[in-house]
Amino acid sequence: MKNLKPVLFYLVFAFAATINMQCKDNKKEETPEASETIVKEKLAIEKSEFGKTEDGISIEQYALKNANGIEMNVITYGGRITSLKVPNKNGDLENVVLGFDNIEDYQKDNPFFGALIGRYGNRIAKGKFTLEGNEYNLATNDGSNHLHGGVNGYDRVIWKAEPIKEMENSSLRLTYLSKDGEEGYPGNLNITVVYTLTKDNAVEVTYEATTDKTTVVNLTQHAYFNLTGDFSKDILGHDVVLNADAYLPVDATLIPTGEIKKVEGTPFDFTSSKKIGKEINTDNEQLKLGKGYDHCWVLNGEKDAMRFAASAYDEASGRFMEVFSDEPGIQFYTGNFLDGTLPMPNGGTYGHRTGFCLETQHFPDSPNQNEFPSVILKPGETYSTKTTFKFSVK
Repeated sequence: MKNLKPVLFYLVFAFAATINMQCKDNKKEETPEASETIVKEKLAIEKSEFGKTEDGISIEQYALKNANGIEMNVITYGGRITSLKVPNKNGDLENVVLGFDNIEDYQKDNPFFGALIGRYGNRIAKGKFTLEGNEYNLATNDGSNHLHGGVNGYDRVIWKAEPIKEMENSSLRLTYLSKDGEEGYPGNLNITVVYTLTKDNAVEVTYEATTDKTTVVNLTQHAYFNLTGDFSKDILGHDVVLNADAYLPVDATLIPTGEIKKVEGTPFDFTSSKKIGKEINTDNEQLKLGKGYDHCWVLNGEKDAMRFAASAYDEASGRFMEVFSDEPGIQFYTGNFLDGTLPMPNGGTYGHRTGFCLETQHFPDSPNQNEFPSVILKPGETYSTKTTFKFSVK
């Protein structure tokens, strides 16, 4: 028996040591480093080929995901958001932005679905402006006016993409050099746009640009939203708020008249929550000109400061979207020209007013209207702006 005691002691000691090591291993799995690795896996940015252009150029698609399961797809053709899946009040993920599932449809005529817009978002009257004594002539691709950068605006160029993996957010950096004279604009413009899908279910869009020659710049994002997740339904039942006490009336060609008009007492008053469809068909001259809402609202708040700009809510799904921006204006467009001719990815077509846009931007035709906030960018300066689309349920 005396001879067995050392052996028994050794076996008990070895067993205890093994248990202790296992406990340490389990604790090691719970260390911050290990947790961070798991988070990184959930934030993985997946790259795939979306298709090839008519010229045989391969278009990349990047899927950005956050830890909550939200997924946003972006393609290098036009920097377009092709899909954005967010949960409804039951936790079901559905796409809430209009788009196509193939490059062929994006290359055909379409209303800028999900695209980055530039060099100048919105309209410039007669496609002309004068800058430092020089007159510049642009393409007139919207009747007699220039719209969204021209015939081959930034919605039709191929952006260079670079994934950025962070601990809490996943981002995609897009860059493009818009050469001097492209679509009639002066100056070589170096542009960087970063899409960030955050841990708290927001999509941040940051823009920066520099030029080697005085030019005009007004970049925006042209996503069409339908928070129902069912694109066979129109958007007239969405409740919208616009943080704006005034808007810009337009002429027959949708160019601002120069007047800044109070929204109070008009169908353009969205200072408190109101359904899009409540007054959209009112006998109002401005609504007739736009065939609905297609106007720029003058945002309240401090100039160049990040602030609440707008919100949209779909009661049936519970989806709630808030928009924050440092821009002076927001173009609210209600899909008035969608006419049932464009195909949806899962069959059917996009009908009248099945998507709405909230395009944060400077005012339309600013290069020709000196009283509007300036859109001039000079060498040595940096164009910088940011807009956030935050999603939740209620």
